[in-house]
Amino acid sequence: MNAPAPQVDLSNADPEAVAGELREAVLALRSRVGGLVVGQAGVVDGLLTGLLADGHVLLEGVPGLGKTLLVKAFGRALSLSAGRIQFTPDLMPADILGGRVLQDTPGGSQVVFEPGPIFRELVLADEINRANPRTQAALLEAMAERQVTLAGTTHSLGPPFFVLATQNPVEMEGTYPLPEAQADRFLMSITVPPPDRETLLQILDVQPGPGLLAIEPVLDRLSLLRCQAHVRGLPMARQVRETLVDLVVRTRPEHAPAAVRPYLRLGASPRGAQGLLAAARARAAMAGRLHATAEDVRALAASILRHRLLLSFAARAEGVTAEAVLDAVLAAG
Repeated sequence: MNAPAPQVDLSNADPEAVAGELREAVLALRSRVGGLVVGQAGVVDGLLTGLLADGHVLLEGVPGLGKTLLVKAFGRALSLSAGRIQFTPDLMPADILGGRVLQDTPGGSQVVFEPGPIFRELVLADEINRANPRTQAALLEAMAERQVTLAGTTHSLGPPFFVLATQNPVEMEGTYPLPEAQADRFLMSITVPPPDRETLLQILDVQPGPGLLAIEPVLDRLSLLRCQAHVRGLPMARQVRETLVDLVVRTRPEHAPAAVRPYLRLGASPRGAQGLLAAARARAAMAGRLHATAEDVRALAASILRHRLLLSFAARAEGVTAEAVLDAVLAAG
């Protein structure tokens, strides 16, 4: 088994100093990444939230919106090793995780472990719904356990370890949309909107190659781990926790508002409540605050919970979306 990754000790750290460092880093990241990936400020903030909360993010959007450029920009700005996996129907688990190969050495042939592209600190899993369920499951298992076990040997992933997966909502023939139970492994689900006319005019002036090279690191690896540890330690008052729990409970059919109850088959899981807590803390830290509020919870409810709801046939027949159900749940609180 690989040696455990070093832990970040915050016992002697000044919370206000770390909060200031984190806030400055967020502003710099928004500026440097946002200057290259134009018109996607909400997506950039969503990725920052997921990164600081130490969770993975699922992006949904049509091809050509700059998702690959976005992950490369994040990698450079955070001094992280970045990798990209293009999912296809013939992709196998070993193509992601790696495997044991026979290698010639001066002492003779040896079987050695050849790590796959999952062994990066920042991974773009592009068009995850094009891979077969077995390959999807291998990726999601590695994401959840933060390790890969092959031939009895366990290899650690990270920290940090951040997966950004994309789903293509068009050309659905021959694809395998993630089952709800597997989508639950993602902390957040973010929809990438197409640019409007003015933004598209600005995008025409972007030069991706030189723009990437011009991005200077904002945080190094240890600084990022320190910021993540700071986020995990942010307090949340009991009243705010109760607000969070009440919101999650109201996504269950038996407790949902009457108007949307027929549209729900299954509500958010306990993992969803934990994810909402972590993301609310990250949002508070990004704003420079030392505690999370009910407003943080409500602001992130849609992106944390939308992919965790299982809608009924009536919802699909009537065109009712998870966002519409969550709007009603939020309004009831």
